Amino acid sequence: MTPAFSIDFSPCVFYIWFVSQNLNISRRKQVIALAKARGEKIAAVLPIHYPRELLRAYGFHPVEVWGPPGVPAHLGNRHFQSYTCDIVRRAASFLLSGGLDDAELILVPHACDALQGMASVLLDFVQPRQTVLPLYLPRGTREADIEFLAEELRRLAGRLAEIAGKNVSEAELQATIDREEEADAAFARLYRERPNLPLSDREFYTALRTREYLPPEDFLKLAGSLPHGQPENGNLIPLLLSGIVPEPMDLFDRLSELGGRVVADDFACCGRRIYPAVKDRDPFRRMARRLLGNPPDPTRGHPIRQRADHLLNTAKTTGARGVIFYGLKFCEPEFFDLPLLRQELPAAGLPVLSLEVEMEGLSQQVLTRIEAFLEMLVAPAPEER
Repeated sequence: MTPAFSIDFSPCVFYIWFVSQNLNISRRKQVIALAKARGEKIAAVLPIHYPRELLRAYGFHPVEVWGPPGVPAHLGNRHFQSYTCDIVRRAASFLLSGGLDDAELILVPHACDALQGMASVLLDFVQPRQTVLPLYLPRGTREADIEFLAEELRRLAGRLAEIAGKNVSEAELQATIDREEEADAAFARLYRERPNLPLSDREFYTALRTREYLPPEDFLKLAGSLPHGQPENGNLIPLLLSGIVPEPMDLFDRLSELGGRVVADDFACCGRRIYPAVKDRDPFRRMARRLLGNPPDPTRGHPIRQRADHLLNTAKTTGARGVIFYGLKFCEPEFFDLPLLRQELPAAGLPVLSLEVEMEGLSQQVLTRIEAFLEMLVAPAPEER
């Protein structure tokens, strides 16, 4: 039986019952079914940065595809080298096994060479039933980069208009941007409120990651309904996590069991997608400026010095005692920055652990290294012994 795009392919899609109240998080298949019932088309979106508002304006409901974990990569392996990242190989497998059958559109942003290669393979060789649209992102924040991305978004809007058979006025597009900005503001507010949310790390990041598939209105309701109160963190060691995506989500459970808690993150699917509110009469420039206003991100070519300062400031603000780089195997943008970050951060007093993982699960070796890192963070300094 061919799997549907609506299957529960990540632990984050299951119902989670939060502390202090019964709060139900909708699963992806429920959200997809409701979107289709409203007459919307489903857009499967690969990582990382893309204009949610533009898709919604033309009647497409975006659902992000981060792998997904739990999907065998063997079908994708037929089209990509073994040293291609997990996200690309598993996403290709998911598509070829029928996992994206509910989607009418596949959007592939150029976050890295592997994803650009995936778009080329889909367009030139696989040629799926779904329309495949690439999106090219600049690697800077100059005025020329803003203009380039604005033109790229206009091109994308033209293709969406052809597929949807409709035109969208600038006023309609501005209103759609307003709704997404409101949801983005709520997303950022959850980070600020984290110390007052009595949620486990698993629960908190499950809620955050609903931004990957919930409509903005539903995300706002969820963000506003989370319980508030003093969390019971005990003596857990505060950590800053960095990487592409925290999969498997068991990572948070294992960290808690080992004595750690996540007080901040630099994940591509979460912390790097805190977009600013922007005012601009041109909706395409407005979207471009929003997408280029995110925190430092190696997939966007931000200088390593800027990223190091961001991580140090984040750790100082949140009280993180160490940073764990949770890197997906063969992720070139992530690992390109690591040599210098492993020098800069410890020199500034922030210990570092770098891991190379796959989405299939947490090995005992990885857990042992995390445990040893946490023990090192609580060990007294030589001069204090």
